[in-house]
Amino acid sequence: MSQNKNRTALLGRKLGMSQVWDENGLFVPVTLVEVATNVVTAVKTEETDGYCAVQLGYGQIDPTKVTKPLAGHFAKAGVTPRRHLAEVRTENAADYKPGQELTAEVFAEGAEVDVTGTTKGKGFAGTIKRWGFKSYRRTHGSHKNERRPGSVGACATPSRILKGKRMAGRMGHVTSTALNLTIVSSDVENGILAIKGAIPGPKGAIVLVRSAVKGA
Repeated sequence: MSQNKNRTALLGRKLGMSQVWDENGLFVPVTLVEVATNVVTAVKTEETDGYCAVQLGYGQIDPTKVTKPLAGHFAKAGVTPRRHLAEVRTENAADYKPGQELTAEVFAEGAEVDVTGTTKGKGFAGTIKRWGFKSYRRTHGSHKNERRPGSVGACATPSRILKGKRMAGRMGHVTSTALNLTIVSSDVENGILAIKGAIPGPKGAIVLVRSAVKGA
């Protein structure tokens, strides 16, 4: 089965988390995503580009801050400049037209989606926080070693640190996708999706909500 089957997607902004009641009277944690109105800025087909995809635009931007190539790209699609762009592969790309607007109604309540975003940046972190290393004991001869990583490799052989060694470094701020989340509600009037569970990124982060690949 192709993973690029007929898929729907929207760009949005993470508003934060809340909770709602389900049919069993239990609290369900949800993340609110403002999708407002997305616009199709380009359509790619097998004949012209070698693959099928739809490019979406979200959020307004001052036209004077857009480069001339991008300004021409938006003018060709007949839309005002957009701040954020994302491309989604789908086999039914020919069904979309440049300038077409997409709203929250493309996702029905109960639909399975994948949400892609950038995780929170944690800055420089040690091995215990970054990789879950065990700390040294606080006594019995251990002195100022509680949070040190320990040995990172052998001495004479191979006389180097192997690639991929887990060490201290910058943590977070990477692209991550939460799979098979459920749309709890779709508020078309206000352009807000309520998605069950947590999604990557801080409040205000830009995320891509698209039809689930594995669960659907």
